[in-house]
Amino acid sequence: MRPIRPAAAVAALAVLLSFPAFAEKGDREKPINLEADRVSMDDINKVQIFEGNVVMTQGTIVLRTSKLVVTQDADGFQKGVATGGQNGLAYFRQKRDGKDEYIEGEAERIVHDARSEKTEFFVRAWVKSGQDEVKGAYISYEAPTEKYLVTNTNGGTKSATGEPQARVRAIIQPKNKAAPAEDKTDAPALKPAPAVTPR
Repeated sequence: MRPIRPAAAVAALAVLLSFPAFAEKGDREKPINLEADRVSMDDINKVQIFEGNVVMTQGTIVLRTSKLVVTQDADGFQKGVATGGQNGLAYFRQKRDGKDEYIEGEAERIVHDARSEKTEFFVRAWVKSGQDEVKGAYISYEAPTEKYLVTNTNGGTKSATGEPQARVRAIIQPKNKAAPAEDKTDAPALKPAPAVTPR
């Protein structure tokens, strides 16, 4: 693999840096390192294509894919499409901001649109955040609203073996709640009842 020029990598991959909002904020300040077997750039049409064992890192961000295509619209917003990789899956991982947890995901295709701040995982999609994870044929994450959508199929999608895609699966771990604080206030003092005289 041969390294790509840093200026080209910065321009081409800025879209990938705005992955989910809870991502490590310090990553944006780190240098981008990109390796690929081939790169082609079309400055007129604002399209960059990175192919062959593509590995992009920036701080805690890691993206591994077979092919990464980055386009830029007239307003300067970028859209990145990562396809394929190990076992046919593109892979993304990033540390969550302020936590010792990572968000990671993989799918046959991962699309991120910087304008809408929406990330989509298509076909054999899996996303894990901390200990929680979801699997489905399609996963969408909208950073501004922090909303997820996970579906199994649109009715016609088949798995790699030709079987209908399985149901959506989620594992949601209980959140560690702090033990209730011990009540330090004094209990009301009990007073003896007045003596009762029998009748």
